[in-house]
Formats: sequence, structure tokens, C-alpha cells
Amino acid sequence: MTGWKKFLLLVSISLFLILWLGPQPAPACTLIVASGKATSNGRPLMWKNRDTSQLLNKLMYFSGSKYKFIGLINADDVESKEIWAGLNERGLAIMNSQADDLALKEKKYDGAGNGAFMKKALGECASVEEFEQFLQREKGKWDLAANFGVIDANGGAAFFETSSEYYTRFDTNDKKVAPFGYIVHTNFSYTSPDYLEGGGFIRFERMNHLAEMARATGQLDVKFILQQAARDLNHEKLHSYPLSCPLPEDPAEPLYINTNDTINRNSTASAVVFEGAPSPDRPDLATMWVILGQPVSSVAIPVWPYAGKVPSVASAPASENCALDAFSRKLVAFLYPDKRGHMTQYLNVTRLRTYGGEGVLTKLVRIENQVLEKTNTQMKAWEIKKESPERVAEFEENISNFVLQSLVSEFPDIK
Repeated sequence: MTGWKKFLLLVSISLFLILWLGPQPAPACTLIVASGKATSNGRPLMWKNRDTSQLLNKLMYFSGSKYKFIGLINADDVESKEIWAGLNERGLAIMNSQADDLALKEKKYDGAGNGAFMKKALGECASVEEFEQFLQREKGKWDLAANFGVIDANGGAAFFETSSEYYTRFDTNDKKVAPFGYIVHTNFSYTSPDYLEGGGFIRFERMNHLAEMARATGQLDVKFILQQAARDLNHEKLHSYPLSCPLPEDPAEPLYINTNDTINRNSTASAVVFEGAPSPDRPDLATMWVILGQPVSSVAIPVWPYAGKVPSVASAPASENCALDAFSRKLVAFLYPDKRGHMTQYLNVTRLRTYGGEGVLTKLVRIENQVLEKTNTQMKAWEIKKESPERVAEFEENISNFVLQSLVSEFPDIK
């Protein structure tokens, strides 16, 4: 084979691989930790949009060395070695974002231990203070490069920028580092030797704008995070506001946007919102809200470690995906119809806004508002009289089944 023919063959193979595999998204997340001083109900709040190449997620119930907990895991993690966000029975919640700028490159570390580290911490720690003690004990033993967010039943709420050999605590109750009671993080760290090694700067700016607006108007709560922040598609740098701009008149020429730099990204696999316990003596009321799937393609469900299990539609055995996430992936395929190369990053806004005459988001929010209302009513009753784990599990199961059934009903042609 001549040199020219070899060149053409290599080019052809490269193009095929690009089109077949498409772009592989790097781990990236958008997070906020807020103290009770910043939230509308006085309870600490924490949120993570999980951006990853592992797009199939589900929930699992664990028994740690000391405490039981619920963790968000990759569907194909057969041995359940890692979690990517979670809440334990003592009211401690943890999450992370990848921070490449904290990786110890001289040791060839890249944060590969982040997920296993969080799993171990949830099984052993009951508070933010205990998590910091855990960090001190485990220093130097793990491959870490993360911004860990943690809240507890005592009202604690903090970020820990963490490498394998050191960490720095940023407490939301410290006015010097969090003058408004909250801290936003994406994929760079304030304490990094070179924060330009990190990423997520566009999402960081956008989320800070959203958080300040919510705090100033007394709306920083679960509903705001789920329905405004987690599903946000605006790109301020490009002055792109796809939910309010005019749509093309010709349906054959739909409006598309690239969601690689928006908060709701093409690589967002799930969203998790943690609402802290109302008091230290009621850790059973700490709540984990989970959207299994890209936020613009699914609805949040509430879960509690106190229930002793997770809903059947949010879990699955071995490497199987769960029913809620499986439905979400079908809706994502409808919203991102072009599978050629980088076109997988482009969302069909026309479909998003016009599906069924009212649009996808209107349908999702209508279902979610019912979930929020039913859950808030139930939790008020539980605050007055503590319910049994069995009854909490029953509510958890019923509300999750309601969500899946409602999604199937609202989107009958999404198969």
C-alpha cells in the first residue's frame, strides 16, 4: 500500500470513529452549598448536576460500617464501589465535583478515588465536623481531586477543596468566604496552584447569577433549584436564551442550541438536591431529591435513608438500568435527534418547547409540582408525629410510581 493510500485509510478510520463514538464528555458538575441563613425555610441546602460520560444512573441502599445510606451510582457499577452523591441516616449528605486543578500530576493522580471515598465517608461520618476529621485521618491514602460539598443535621454546610495530600474548608456560615450564606462550585478550585487547569467557568458565572437572584427574593429552595437552576439552558456569554427567543416559523428548520456550556448539559446524567434536617433530633427528615436523567427529560423524586430502601423504579439489579432513568434516556433521544459526531451536543429547542402543544418542560413541571405538594404535606405531618420506616417507604414507593406513570401518560409516543 502506498503512503498516500495509507494516509487516506487513516483519515477514513478517524472520521468513522469520530462519527461512531461521538465526543466523550469529561466529568463536570455544577454545585451549590447553602446555609440555612440563605434558604427560604432556614434549612441547609445542597445541589449537584452530575455531568459525566456514565449517563445511566440509579439509586442504591447501603449499610456502611456505622450508618446506612442512599447513594447515587452508575448503573453498570456491579460491585457498587462508588457513589456520586448520597445521604445517610444521621442526616449527613455528601457530593462532589471533579477538580482536575487539584490532581497531583507528579504522582499521575486524577481523582480516581473520589467516588469510593464518598461511599466510605457516608458510612462512617455523622456530621460536617466528623467528615473533616475523616479527611485528616485519610490524608495521603487516596487518589483525590475534588470539591466535596457536605451538609448535616446540625445546620452545617461546607465545601472542602481536596487533593490527595491537603484540603481547605470553605464554610457557608463564615461571612468572610460566604457573605451571602452560599458557595457555588463547578470544576475549578479557589486553592488550586493553577485554577486554569480546572473548568466550568461559564456555568460558574451563570449559577452565581441565579443563586443571588433567588437569595435576594427569598426563593432559594428545592423548587427553585429543581425547576430554575438544574434545568437552565441559558448561555450568558452568547446572550442565548432559548426558552424565550422566537422560534423559526418553518418547522422543517427547528431551533437548536449547543448545551455543552449550559447548566443543564448534554452530559448531565442526573441531578440531586439535599434538604437538611429541620433540627438535630430529626435526621429522619433530611431529604434527598433525585432526578434520574438529564433534568429537562425527567422529574424529581424524594427519598429518605430512614425508609430502609429505595423505590423500585429508581433501582435495578446488577448492571441493569432503572425504569425512571431508562424513560429519561428515551426522551433525551427525542430532544437530541442528531447522532452525528458533535451534533449529540445539540438540543432541539423547537421540540422542547412545542411537544404536545405545550412543551416538554410544562409537562415535567406539572408532574413535579404535584410531587412537591404531596411531599411537603406529608413531611409537615411527619414533623408533628414521627412515622414508621415502613410507612415512609410506602410513600416513597407510591410517589415514585406516580412519577413514572405520569411521564408515560404525558409522553405516550416516547418509546
